[in-house]
Amino acid sequence: MPDGSKASIAASTSPTTRSNNQTIKRSVNPQRLIVMGTGPFAVPSFEALRVAGHEIAMVVTRPQPPVKSRKGPPPSPVRSWAQRHSFEIFDPESINDENAIERTGKIEAAMLVVCDYGQILKPAALEAAILGGINLHGSLLPKYRGAAPVQWAMLSGEDETGVSVIHMTPRLDGGPIITTRTTPIRNDETAGQLEERLAILGVDATLEAVEKLRSWDGKTSIGQPQDPSCVTKAPRLKKSDGEIDWGRTAKEIDCHIRGMQPWPVAFTHHRAGTNSSPIRLAIKKIRILERSSDDFCCGEIISDPLFLVATADQIVEIQRLQPAGKREMDGKEFLRGHKPQPGSRLFSQ
Repeated sequence: MPDGSKASIAASTSPTTRSNNQTIKRSVNPQRLIVMGTGPFAVPSFEALRVAGHEIAMVVTRPQPPVKSRKGPPPSPVRSWAQRHSFEIFDPESINDENAIERTGKIEAAMLVVCDYGQILKPAALEAAILGGINLHGSLLPKYRGAAPVQWAMLSGEDETGVSVIHMTPRLDGGPIITTRTTPIRNDETAGQLEERLAILGVDATLEAVEKLRSWDGKTSIGQPQDPSCVTKAPRLKKSDGEIDWGRTAKEIDCHIRGMQPWPVAFTHHRAGTNSSPIRLAIKKIRILERSSDDFCCGEIISDPLFLVATADQIVEIQRLQPAGKREMDGKEFLRGHKPQPGSRLFSQ
């Protein structure tokens, strides 16, 4: 039996139903769901469940961040969606708190549908629903387990990625895979654009996984166990991760720039003169030229009407950038304003 089954079978509302899964199915509405999410990735699938006629008994989401201004922060995408449809909203500081588990357990939901939530559910939290939980994840598991799967797939130069729906276990993104969908990574899209596509791709995968779990007998294996030898990690990004290493190949740098958008954004530094302070440049878009960089140092700015820079193997054109404190501009405009000397370099600090 896959490692997710034990936690899910134990999720029942009484000693009687614990020993008889068929009794569970008769006593609980199989379309009664608790959905758990916070960010935009979850909204298309949650909306599809609503339209398909599933009973969304509760929406669990992260608490609103502290108010730092009179206006306050906007509600999260999932909170906004729940408010539009007048769903019950529950936003505990920790879903694993005893009171939170008690409250979700009282809903007597058939299953939890989790996506882009932001908290890891412990076994007791998973047992709040009869059939446990499923999770929509933005990668082809077991690759890119963690908080930033879309970004890391692009940063790693993958040609394709996709979504996976797993039967949840306490191990992060480690449960058996119920459904998947794949898609190529386009060479002109950012991580933000790819994530929007994957959110839509995840709709059918989520609906299929819900139907498979609803018809599960609670005893036989469900889904495909993940191969531990193929696991890769996708940790949450930091601002410092955006810094560009011009000693990498042009393709690697292009993947880095696209993978860092919309956040934290790829950046580098430039010094206009020997005694001037370095300027931080956010790099938004480059074009790889079919031109070798053998005669130049990595990061060297090449004298040209275009903003050309040498990488480890090829020359790239910086097409869109934003100097610190300035508006976004194209490379030619930056050169006109700053006039870097031939041989000067872009660098990391």
